[in-house]
Amino acid sequence: MPRLTNIITIEATLEVVTGLCIGAGDNEMHIGGVDNTVIKHPITGSPYIPGSSLKGKMRSLLEWRSGAVREAPLGAKDLEKANAAQKTEIKRILQLFGIGGGDAKDDADLVGEIGPTRLSFWDCPLEEAWEKEVRDNNQLLTEVKSENLINRISGVAEHPRNTERVPAGARFVFRLSLKKLAGDDDALLETVLQGLKLIENDSLGGSGSRGYGKVEFAGLKIDGEDWTEKFKAVEAFPKTLAA
Repeated sequence: MPRLTNIITIEATLEVVTGLCIGAGDNEMHIGGVDNTVIKHPITGSPYIPGSSLKGKMRSLLEWRSGAVREAPLGAKDLEKANAAQKTEIKRILQLFGIGGGDAKDDADLVGEIGPTRLSFWDCPLEEAWEKEVRDNNQLLTEVKSENLINRISGVAEHPRNTERVPAGARFVFRLSLKKLAGDDDALLETVLQGLKLIENDSLGGSGSRGYGKVEFAGLKIDGEDWTEKFKAVEAFPKTLAA
């Protein structure tokens, strides 16, 4: 197994452009209350973005981009069946996000080829300055958006529901790390940055097709170095992948 040579830290301010709803998974009925609540810190009550939400969204979009997406995350068998163009992308996805325990158990050679999971995502707390400003102004950290269905025949609004969202303008502290092993090239870091661009171009959280969850990664830094301009130049769909 190759040795670990570096751990790269990627940091940014995750800015909410349109209302963000990452659900808390309530199991209770709220009569006359909020039907869908956002996830919050159990002690402070402040909303946050789980690292798992970012990881799942990035992996899903990269798998869609590879052209090999399926219901379950890609694994060893998908790498074996892939054509030459897909194989390179799938291998990078597996290196970044890891392989399942079943694959690791059944194929020791693959474990050696892929190596350990490279990416680690942190939960994203609210930026302290933004949260303080909101609280000092006696404002709320979330908003409630009312929605309903319109009967296309009668034109009557039906089935009203209330959805809690983190409002546009909110700022979160984003951070992830990328392990670098001997033999890894810069393509893995490039794929991570492309994954962030894919999230910007798509959405985060629920109801993205209804305009929720547009986000941006502002002031991106890699190991403390300002990569703002370099990140702006990153293409989510580089010409080398066009087919």
